[in-house]
Amino acid sequence: MISILLAFALGALLIPVLARLLGTKVFLIAAVVPTAAFVYTLLQSTQAQADAVIQTVPWIPELGLALAFRMDTISWVMGLIVSGVGALVMIYCVWYFDDDEPALGRFAGIFLAFAGAMYGLVISDDVFLLFIFWEATSVLSYLLIGHKTANKASRGAALEALLVTTFGGLVMLVGLVMLSVSTGTTSLARIVELAPGGGFTIVAVILVLVGALSKSAIFPFHFWLPAAMAAPTPVSAYLHAAAMVKAGVFLIAVMAPGFASLPGWRETIIVLGVVTMLLGGWLSTRQNDLKLLLAYGTVSQLGFLVVVMGVGTRDTALAGLALLTAHALFKATLFLVVGIIDHRAGTRDLRRLSGLGREMPVVTTVTVLALASMIGLPPLLGFVAKEAALTGLIEAALEFGAIGWIALVGVAVGSVLTTAYGLRFLWGGFATKTGVQAMRRAPEHPAFLVSPVALAASGLVLGLVSPLVDGWIRGYANLFPSESDHEYHLALWHGFEPALGISIASIALGVTLFLVQRRRAAVPAAPVTRFSAAAGYSATVRFIDRLAAKTTSLTQRGSLPYYLGVTYLVFVLTVAAALALNTSWPTNFRYWDYPAQIAIAAIMIIAAQAALRASKRFQAVVLVGVTGFGMSALFALQGAPDLALTQILVEIVTLVAFVLVLRRLPARLGERHGSRHRGIRAVIGVSVGLLMAVVAVVAAGARTDLPISLEWPQLAYEQGHGRNVVNVALVDLRGWDTMGELSVVIAAATGVASLIFISTRSDNLPRLPRKKARLTIRERIQRRAASPATGERTSWLLAGRTLAAHNRSILLEVVVRLIFHAVIVVSLYILFVGHNAPGGGFAGGLVAGMALVARYLAGGRVELGAAAPVDAGKLLGTGLLLAVGTALVPLFVGAEALTSAWIPLVPPEFGSLDFVTSTIFDIGVYLVVVGLVLDVLRSLGAEVDRQQESEVAES
Repeated sequence: MISILLAFALGALLIPVLARLLGTKVFLIAAVVPTAAFVYTLLQSTQAQADAVIQTVPWIPELGLALAFRMDTISWVMGLIVSGVGALVMIYCVWYFDDDEPALGRFAGIFLAFAGAMYGLVISDDVFLLFIFWEATSVLSYLLIGHKTANKASRGAALEALLVTTFGGLVMLVGLVMLSVSTGTTSLARIVELAPGGGFTIVAVILVLVGALSKSAIFPFHFWLPAAMAAPTPVSAYLHAAAMVKAGVFLIAVMAPGFASLPGWRETIIVLGVVTMLLGGWLSTRQNDLKLLLAYGTVSQLGFLVVVMGVGTRDTALAGLALLTAHALFKATLFLVVGIIDHRAGTRDLRRLSGLGREMPVVTTVTVLALASMIGLPPLLGFVAKEAALTGLIEAALEFGAIGWIALVGVAVGSVLTTAYGLRFLWGGFATKTGVQAMRRAPEHPAFLVSPVALAASGLVLGLVSPLVDGWIRGYANLFPSESDHEYHLALWHGFEPALGISIASIALGVTLFLVQRRRAAVPAAPVTRFSAAAGYSATVRFIDRLAAKTTSLTQRGSLPYYLGVTYLVFVLTVAAALALNTSWPTNFRYWDYPAQIAIAAIMIIAAQAALRASKRFQAVVLVGVTGFGMSALFALQGAPDLALTQILVEIVTLVAFVLVLRRLPARLGERHGSRHRGIRAVIGVSVGLLMAVVAVVAAGARTDLPISLEWPQLAYEQGHGRNVVNVALVDLRGWDTMGELSVVIAAATGVASLIFISTRSDNLPRLPRKKARLTIRERIQRRAASPATGERTSWLLAGRTLAAHNRSILLEVVVRLIFHAVIVVSLYILFVGHNAPGGGFAGGLVAGMALVARYLAGGRVELGAAAPVDAGKLLGTGLLLAVGTALVPLFVGAEALTSAWIPLVPPEFGSLDFVTSTIFDIGVYLVVVGLVLDVLRSLGAEVDRQQESEVAES
């Protein structure tokens, strides 16, 4: 099962690439994967029907989570539906789409990924794994429904489906967590087996039902399914007839053996199911669009399925699983027929369709078979399942009283509507209507009919062999207790019984209703009332939008002082409250460890006070930097050379970034916008400073036990094979944290670049070829030697002469040229010794970044392009790829992620030199930091230079 899921994932990645070469034929390649899944599922038939096929791979053992898959009878049936119908719909897509269909490859890849997610959903046993697949189907269906991205209706329908089903899924997650807590297991099968009672369980089950009912478009969540008909017809045939909407029915069916007797279960499911069946059926009889007619019909049939599955008896369980199979076959067939009609006639409006029955006899036959199964006519599987369902509901009415009678009467009335809209579909799509002149296109390729013919024929064949079907699905029904001596079984003929009478009566009344409606060729669509579920959804979305806009206008004022003020006030209030409740204040104070700390602190205080009184921006930035260098000195005194080195480098790079930004701002503070509310700012600032001092004192004195950090040196040496605790912790012991921080750094760099370049992540810096630059410099040196009297200045840097004469510094050029390569070597040294000495990838990257800063300051943006002729984004991406690769590679050799190994490089007799694989992770950190610095220089430096040059040229 895991291999099948991996095949779906790999296929989804490859299909978009193949689509560029194969066009619509790529769907034939895509169909191979669900076909293989269908064959595999068939091969598991014997074991799945007898017990279950189980595969488990540990996922997070500490939390008891595993990649647990289980294929029992109901999972086996759903697996066959998902894979079999999916393969046939993909084959249908070959002739449904044109080769010039926009984003064809993306659609095919997402379609295959959805099939894989749905297959994973129905075989998942771990409830959290099931939730992951559950939400994956929501996201992927959003992409499929919104395939026509230029169509506003498609985008709106996709978002509506996503919001409704995702909301239900999140509510369901809470219920699943509660059930796993109360049972002590995350296995869905085990939860159903234990099935605890009590109020806690009732709440949990109701929450799970919210997710199931929203996924299966049950009232009041029914409105999203008809709106989703904006999707291409193959999407409707698969997601909204055979696969996704069945997920909720499937979950109800899985939980019914354990929770059907729980108070509120039957009442909730039966009432909502009956309302959905009647509402969907009535609205379906009012539609003129064949696809919308089927959509509301699907809503009605889902209500039928939920009622039958939710009753929770052996006979209704047997009928429900048969009905689930029959519905997937006949409803997918009908949606595919709508696609064929649309291709042939250019419309789905039944008021404009006429005479297709004579022109397309095969399609008409297929439609008749599918509709006969839906209405419940022999010898189709739908008839067998409907008879079984009615029999089970009659017994339920006698056993459960009022709620059972509601189910029986509701289904009987719903069947009347089913017959009516089924006949309306047949008449509207294929009958010859007087006065209707319909346009015709060329007949479709015969292969276009393969999928609907196969699905309709399957419904006929399974109906004829219904006793075999009974044996195949009996394993699920046997999970329910049976109090009757005579167990019901599926068959084409059970004699003259009440269920047959109800079925005949409902069909007769349905025919009568259709004939009444047929008097008007165009039945007006049902009006959307102010109090409909769809109107409620729209009102809710509008309210949220208005609330968000009002909240944003209130809080997002574009004022950084305002944001900081709010943040600091919240900090002061919350932390001060926590300190006020604290009862463990320290009694002993140590004011310093070294007298030098007093001097450093005094300098930092003076610099901070001077920064407050500074009148120029550059002056304020430098004074703030002094406090940072003071922290570096304190780190050094406390025996933290790594932190001291990193802090110094960060302060220098930050100072450069500030200076680059200050070029575009007025030189003096308050020149354009003076400071307001100085008193309030002073109070907030003093409060934060004092509070932080108190927090530091309390935190330092609150420890009563030895810190765990005392064990880190030994852990660093034994597990990370390094003596520098800080570096080993960053790239080995706590590598996951560092990987997350790398992602934040990349996001920050991308944000800076996006703000400056706006339309693209890449810059357009001039690139100066090194060979050409050296030849130019050599020629000028030769000319100067031949004619020293000309006074021409020699260029020490590749792009030095591109600067204006008044901006050049020959001394700076000489110094940068002499030290640049040495600084790069030092950065590499710091990188590679970081595992055992102060340094590492972060510090080494900052040193290399400083070398690039020097090149830029000495030679300008052209020099920066010559010094680093590589895109910063590629450096960032490569660095993250190395870090992630270091984490993933151990998984392929059976070790945990980020497990490090060391390789001796020098024979022991010549000393000890080991290479630790976590160094590769550190190299990734190095590249990310260099990429960040380069991004800052190119955006805040080079691009600002270019903009200033453009402004000067225009003026």
